[in-house]
Amino acid sequence: MASFGVGAEQEPLLGDHTPGSRGDIIETEEHYKSRWRSIRILYFTMFLSSVGFSIVIMSIWPYLQKIDQTADASFLGWVIATFSLGQMAASPLFGLWSNYRPRKEPLIVSIFISVAANCLYAYVHLPPSHNKYYMLVARGLVGFGAGNVAVIRSYIAGATSLQERTSAMANTSACQALGFILGPVSTDEVQVPQGNIDQVAVVATNVLFFVVLFIFALFETIVTPLTMDMYAWTREQAVLYDGIILAALGVEAVIIFMGIKLVSKIGERAILLGGLIVVWVGFFILLPWGNQFPKIQWEDLHNNSIPNTTFGEIIITLWKSPREDHNEGPTGCPFEQAWCLYTPMIHLAQFLIAAVLVGIGYPSCNVMSYTLYSKILGPKPQGVYMGWLTASGSAARILGPVFISQVYTAWGPRWAFSLVCGLVLLTITLLGVVYKRLIAFSVRHGGIQE
Repeated sequence: MASFGVGAEQEPLLGDHTPGSRGDIIETEEHYKSRWRSIRILYFTMFLSSVGFSIVIMSIWPYLQKIDQTADASFLGWVIATFSLGQMAASPLFGLWSNYRPRKEPLIVSIFISVAANCLYAYVHLPPSHNKYYMLVARGLVGFGAGNVAVIRSYIAGATSLQERTSAMANTSACQALGFILGPVSTDEVQVPQGNIDQVAVVATNVLFFVVLFIFALFETIVTPLTMDMYAWTREQAVLYDGIILAALGVEAVIIFMGIKLVSKIGERAILLGGLIVVWVGFFILLPWGNQFPKIQWEDLHNNSIPNTTFGEIIITLWKSPREDHNEGPTGCPFEQAWCLYTPMIHLAQFLIAAVLVGIGYPSCNVMSYTLYSKILGPKPQGVYMGWLTASGSAARILGPVFISQVYTAWGPRWAFSLVCGLVLLTITLLGVVYKRLIAFSVRHGGIQE
């Protein structure tokens, strides 16, 4: 039977280990195939989870408006956030569970919860009242089931060597992104090198991951309301066009993940820094400018005339869309949002360029942040640590939608995207401060050279 000699950098954390040996680790061909078979099954699990998420996310706002007329854009933020609240609560629990029991147990339970929660979501239109609250509960339970991401990442981190991990994490993210478009290892004890985990690097990486997820969560939340306000799209048009845009970003993310595998020698820290800079440019481009303004929703109950109103020196046309007569609802920027009267529109080309840049920066930052995190933790059980990382990402997905829906509704895109740009600048500064500490455990304690 063939065997593979591997050193410290090539040793899987959960691989076969000869006690007391610090030299080459012998891994049989059967064991090598077994662990990669398990990893590929988890790739597929991640893909299916993302397929389910992507099917739902773009239709939440139109679905919410249809089932409960009392729901507004602010409540949309809470509906989207509750998914991440559930995931944040579940991630540390599933991670701890996976540290002490076979990982298949939390995976099976989480999948069962996800299926039941999605069935509830599908039928939230049936109750005679309070439908928006049923949707809130359903999305929270779906998020709780999605807490298995921590188990998947900790397993992959534990079943790969340092040399394999960047590629494996990139593949995981590629499967996750691909979803937006359309078993066992040896349980023998591993000798853990002496040394403490750099807690400053751990906390900093959690903060970085939080910001990365926060930014993308608010972006995917605001896409539908923003395009409906700026371009007077109907609900059906917004679901279709925004779905196409996000699918294109999914394709872009897969390409980015594959590219990261080719340029991984540049280093995770440098790619993370570059990704944050690209994200900042993307949101800077989204800032409104010029003298063209969005069309305003105006429901004239008496006739179909087109009145004009003056706001300062700006003359704005208030209009009643003929689509309103076909039960598709009014289109344009709601008159109740006062900023619609004085904030220039974000041109479609402007929005698409920004989306492309965010689509480049986000996947780069995403995969690099948790790849760095797994290397910082070193060859120790990572279930709980990965649970906290996923929880920080879930917290971001809670706060991001709430933040953007509240600020956007009250003050408009100029304030919302300016604050995002400021946050990204602070994050880039933090990365610069801790840059030299974001190194692998084995490098920090002299096991191998970086």
